[in-house]
Amino acid sequence: MSQKEKLYKDLPRPKLTRAQIEEIYRRLSIERPAPETELNYVNPYTLLVAVALSAQATDIGVNKATKALFEIADTPEKMLALGEDQVRDHIKTIGLYRNKAKNVIKLSQLLVDEFNSEVPQTRDALVRLPGVGRKTANVVLNEVFGQPTIAVDTHIFRVSNRTGMAPGKDPLEVELNLLRVTPAAYLQGGHHWILLHGRYVCKARTPECYACPIQDICRFSDKTPAP
Repeated sequence: MSQKEKLYKDLPRPKLTRAQIEEIYRRLSIERPAPETELNYVNPYTLLVAVALSAQATDIGVNKATKALFEIADTPEKMLALGEDQVRDHIKTIGLYRNKAKNVIKLSQLLVDEFNSEVPQTRDALVRLPGVGRKTANVVLNEVFGQPTIAVDTHIFRVSNRTGMAPGKDPLEVELNLLRVTPAAYLQGGHHWILLHGRYVCKARTPECYACPIQDICRFSDKTPAP
């Protein structure tokens, strides 16, 4: 048995059938036919920076902070010329802004030094960049380069476990389970459909189960009644 086969074998089993999971995606795709990130960006580099800044912050907050920043620094060279102090001033409304400013400068320098100022198109290369983890890499690969990756944030982790479609005790288990059970036709948009469903319907504290298009399939036992 290969390492990959063993890894998949040890994952928690989905609580839904493949037909049910496909039906979840079908319904979510009808609601949002062209899903995309809600982070504002102008090129692969600015998306990379925006996603890195979004850790422990809202997309709305990141968009407000980066609006003026990206107008003057939309390439690694321009960001380096701006300098850490000015980057910090632009993003000081975002959580952990001091450390994030350091990472933006460091990742920009590494892009210039080793990647010809281009955002790399592999996960292994992306996670070498300071402040870029697996989730950030997966978002960039999916959104910019069209790769069928799934970036597991808190929303996707919650929805995957609540519904029973891809249970897991940590983001990696959920990601691998989703990759295993998601039909090929829905892989490209899967990340966005589940994330947006979690953000606007399957909320953390008070999920709107009464307005949920997949409530009859979902295995969540404590469904919220209509107000």
